[in-house]
Amino acid sequence: MLMKLQKADVASASVEGGGPLIDTKPLMAPSVVLLLIWMIVPLAMTLWFSVQRYNLLDPASVGFSGLSNYEFLLTDPALLNAIKNTILLVGGVLAATVFVGVACAVALDGNFPGRGIARLFCIAPFFVMPTVSALVWKNLLMHPVNGLFSWILKSLGLPAIDWFSNYPLTSIGMIVAWQWIPFATLILLTSLQSLDREQVEAARMDGARGWTLFTNITLPHLYRSITIVVMIETIFLLSIFAEILVTTSGGPGNLSTTLPFLIYKTALLDYDVGGASAGGVIAIILANIVAFFLVRTIAHNLER
Repeated sequence: MLMKLQKADVASASVEGGGPLIDTKPLMAPSVVLLLIWMIVPLAMTLWFSVQRYNLLDPASVGFSGLSNYEFLLTDPALLNAIKNTILLVGGVLAATVFVGVACAVALDGNFPGRGIARLFCIAPFFVMPTVSALVWKNLLMHPVNGLFSWILKSLGLPAIDWFSNYPLTSIGMIVAWQWIPFATLILLTSLQSLDREQVEAARMDGARGWTLFTNITLPHLYRSITIVVMIETIFLLSIFAEILVTTSGGPGNLSTTLPFLIYKTALLDYDVGGASAGGVIAIILANIVAFFLVRTIAHNLER
């Protein structure tokens, strides 16, 4: 019944306008087909290579290998270590970006001199390329001899810290968090500006101040925006690569090797295309599991 009403409305609109009825499906078909090819062909090739014996150092030894690539990866301690590092890195960056993002959004929502310039400087790091930001942090801030952090520690009479040797995963997390805090701040600040000011004034008239006002009015209003920030950032943080390559190259040892970087090492350093493809399939499965739970959480929150 609904389809008939829609067709009748379109037909009446075309008759009133004097133009012919145009079916838009053929116009959309090329874009849909191109999108499917863009998605399905790389996935199909990854699945194919994941069950093949394909090493660039031994091109003569090729053929079907069954599930041996998956068996090798799943029994390799490096895979579990990479998954653990990925979870720690993503979780730490998410916690830092949400916490600092909320604080920055609340601070920038107030009226003070130079608020526009403060907002500009707070959001600017998001537009810096990951490779550039990693180089800046590595050579200008965290360098154990000439870095700003080392100079501050020496000025206080404390020993300098070799960040990328002693705290590699934490150092990468600081760089990535610095890049993504502006994104969280921008989303949360936009949400704060939609907060009903009359509700805030009513709460203040009832004696709510400071922390009480924040926990009972501001934070519940930001809850949906925080869940959206977590979902969007998680999708991108699962593929962190440039910061690791520029700063630690996955080291020392495997202390900062994440799942994407492990796939890179397997494919382009060990020349094992089959094993790297199997790792890619595992990464796709894990990412889809995470996305499934995130989408369900977001949908549940939006229904409230």
